[in-house]
Order: sequence, then C-alpha cells, then structure tokens
Amino acid sequence: MQIVWFKRDLRVHDHAPLSAAARRGAVLPLYIIEPSIIDAPDFDPAHYTFIRAGLVELRHHLAQRGMPLVVRYGEVIDVLNDIRHQYKIDGLWAHEETGNWLSFQRDIAVRAWAREQAIPFTEIPQTAAVRGLKDRDDWTTHWNRRMHAPLLEPPPRLRPVKGIAPGDIPFHRQIGLVPDDREGMQIGGESVARALLDTFLFRRGREYTFAMSSPVTADEHCSRLSPYLAWGNISTRQVVHAARMRLSQLYNTPRPEQDWDHPDWIRSVKAFQSRIHWRCHFIQKLETEPEIEYHNFMRTYDGLREDDFDWTRFDAWADGRTGYPLVDACMRYLRRTGWLNFRMRAMLVSFAAYSLWLHWREPALHLARLFVDYEPGIHYSQVQMQSGTTGINTPRLYNPTKQAADQDPDGAFIRQWVPELAGVHEAYLYQPWTMPAYLQERSGCIIGRDYPVPVVDHDAASREAKDRIYALRERPDVQAEAKRVLAIHGSRRGPQRFSSRDGVFPKSKPKQAAEKKPDGPQQMSLF
Repeated sequence: MQIVWFKRDLRVHDHAPLSAAARRGAVLPLYIIEPSIIDAPDFDPAHYTFIRAGLVELRHHLAQRGMPLVVRYGEVIDVLNDIRHQYKIDGLWAHEETGNWLSFQRDIAVRAWAREQAIPFTEIPQTAAVRGLKDRDDWTTHWNRRMHAPLLEPPPRLRPVKGIAPGDIPFHRQIGLVPDDREGMQIGGESVARALLDTFLFRRGREYTFAMSSPVTADEHCSRLSPYLAWGNISTRQVVHAARMRLSQLYNTPRPEQDWDHPDWIRSVKAFQSRIHWRCHFIQKLETEPEIEYHNFMRTYDGLREDDFDWTRFDAWADGRTGYPLVDACMRYLRRTGWLNFRMRAMLVSFAAYSLWLHWREPALHLARLFVDYEPGIHYSQVQMQSGTTGINTPRLYNPTKQAADQDPDGAFIRQWVPELAGVHEAYLYQPWTMPAYLQERSGCIIGRDYPVPVVDHDAASREAKDRIYALRERPDVQAEAKRVLAIHGSRRGPQRFSSRDGVFPKSKPKQAAEKKPDGPQQMSLF
C-alpha cells in the first residue's frame, strides 16, 4: 500500500508522486488538515475556502479512478501513525514543498519518522526550485530540464485501499475557522485552473504586457493563475508547456492581413513565459535560505526599522485609511477579492516600508492572510525586495499620487473602492487633502472627517527613508555582505543590474525613480 500525501499539489494531472505510486500497488491518496498550519499567523479562512474547493474536485477525480481522496484532521505524524496501525505502509510519496517555516520543520519531522519506521519516503520536485543547491551557476539548466520534461497523464485506474473511510471534507466551523465573507474571490479547483490558462492564452492575454500594471485592466488581462499555482491546482510545468505551444502556434501560423494584433500576442506570451521562469527564481531563494521568512536577507540591516515600528501607521495601512487614495483603494480591493496585480502589491509594500517606515514582517503577515495566492517562496522574497532589505536591488519607492494618475487615469478604481471620494472633483481626486474647504463641503467629503488626512507626508518621508538606506549602504560591512547575498541568491540569467565598481549595488541615489521603469522581470512573480 502506497500513501500519496497531497499538500500544495491538489490535482491529478502532471502529478509525479501519484503516477509513481499507482505503478507500485494500492494507493491511499491522503490530505491532512493540520491544526498547526491553519492556526499560524500567515493562514486565513479564505485560504481554506480555496483549498476546500480544490479538495472536493480532487476527491471526485480520484474516485472516478477507483479510490477517493482520504481527508483527515490532525498533525501529520499522528495521522500517519493511525494509518500505520491499521495498514502496512510500503511507501510514502509527496511533492517537495517550499513552504513556510512550519511546513519546512514538519517535512523534516516526517522524513525522520519515515526513517524510524523503515518506510521509504520519496519526495519529487514540482517546481524548478532545487533542494540543497549550493549556487545559482547552473540553475537555468535545472529549470529547463524540469520544465521541459514530458507532462504526466493521470493514472487511468487506482487500486483502492479497502476498509478506510474517506472522511468528510470539513467546512470552516468544523475545524475552528470563521467562514470568510469575501466577494469576488477566485474558486479553487483543477478544472477552473485549466480553463483559465486556456482563456488567457487564446482570448484574454493579448493586452497582457500593456494591461498588467493597472488595477483597472489587470483583473481581466492577467492570467489570474497565481492561486492555482500556489495551491497546486495546476503545475508550473503544465503552464510552461501550454505557453510554449501557444507561442509556437503564433510563430508558425500564417498571419492574416486583418490580424493586426498578432505581434501583441507574441509579445505577451513571451513576457508571460519570462515571468513563469522568474517565479521559480524567487521560490528558490526561500528554498535555499528558509530563514528569510523571519530575518532580513542582509543581517547588517537588522535594527534598521524594527525599533521604530508604529502600530498606528500600520493599522491605517492595513485598514485602507492612509489618506492616499490609490493605496487605500488597493488595500480595500485586496481585502474584498484576495487578489491584486503585482505593481499595486509592490506599491503597498513600498509605501509601508519607506513612507511609513515599517519593518516588513508584520506587513508581510497581513498580506499573506489577504493573498489567496499566498506562496511563501515568492512572498517573503518579494516583500523584502520591495522593502529594500535584500541589499542587491535598487530601492523601489512608489509615489502613490503619481501611480494613481498613471494607473487609474479617470479615477474609476479609486471612486469604486473609496466611495468617500466619489463626489470629489478629478482635479483633487489623487490629493484630496489639497481641496479647498468650500469644495470639500460641496463634494460631501470633509478631509479629517469623511476621509483621513494623510498619515504621513510621502515626499518628506521618502526623502528621509532614502537617506537612511543609502547611508547604510556606504558601510564596508554592508558592502561585503551584499556580495555574499548576491553570490547565493543573485540571478545568473543575463547581466547583473548593478553599477558600482564592486558589482554589488550603487552607493549613490539613482537619478530616476525606479517606478518610472516598466514592470521588468525583477518585479514579477504574481501574475
């Protein structure tokens, strides 16, 4: 009897542990709802809503093949011991997981338990993150080998394990969770993921490169696959293969004269392919150094913000009442839907880190709970990069007023999600605190009563933040540690984007703000 332990891989297609176990004997497909995971500060009931929908569909697909998904509530080793007392376990199979610190420690404990019980435990990679990687020199080779390997079809038939009850797939309250009440949240499941991929590559994705930055257009023209990749309703390799086939079709199909958008499709699919690659690049960072969930990439940055944490500012940011309309609109939209396009995510983190001078850990946990597509490997790498604590990336400070004008030019997004500002004249919509008192009365929005006064002066706070960051970067010990971080985590794909003589980072402030650049590969991950 072979146990296939499902974690962040809720699918039957391209599932290597399931395929391997099915060739060796009866299969017990197992999903364990772990109290320690759902009680952790980065977990939210919305995550379980998405997971549960995936479990329901997974059970259906597995039952069609002869053995339904078995669901249990408890810590993993306790559940495995219960099964071991009823059945002889000949093999335990799972995908490798680059998860949070809890899952990292759990997997270590399960490997130790399996050795003690003399049960072969096989973990198979499902992304391009390489366990035990010493450096990045050959990482692209690993990525190509894994992502271009053939896709696996689901086993047509599973030999069932007799006498074991599948168990209920519990609702929220049955496991101590309060049901979430978010509207517009994506629904989990393998069939939804596959359909989304198809509509993106053949219908919605043409304007991807142009539409991804604005919260007004990203909802429709981004792939929206991130939660399905995060919880494994679809594999990275499936997405890579589909994008490659679509691009081949675009190149090899004669272009009709009336098909004016053909070049846009090619540009968008190639940009999408690049971002899939960079997605694994960021996951590799957490795989290599799991501690970055808790500490700065650059330990010489310890103490930079921690002792200055202002909970009043944090609460204003988390509640969407900072007084900066686009920041507040994005936070409220995210709280309602569980998703936000990447540029706006970066702006939220940048505002917290630089304008509010908040250490990244609490904002990271807050966003982890809000993001239905929370992927620890991407999350902590990106939050630290946008907070300026990696030491190898130029600080990115987003001006929320400029971003509002650029990404919401007619103010529709702000008016929808910050209804207090619905009657404000467009001349003052992005900076309502500058509105004369008589116009505040006329618009029905008194600043300080109906909508908050800005929690900080962004321009002054940003100048101070940049001064502190760049002063720190002048120190020799910081320069030396940045070389270490670059050697471990830096991309080997193409030239490094650093300009100082030591090849680590510029010591002086850049003349142009990073926000003026388009969303490049270093700014991807959540697509």
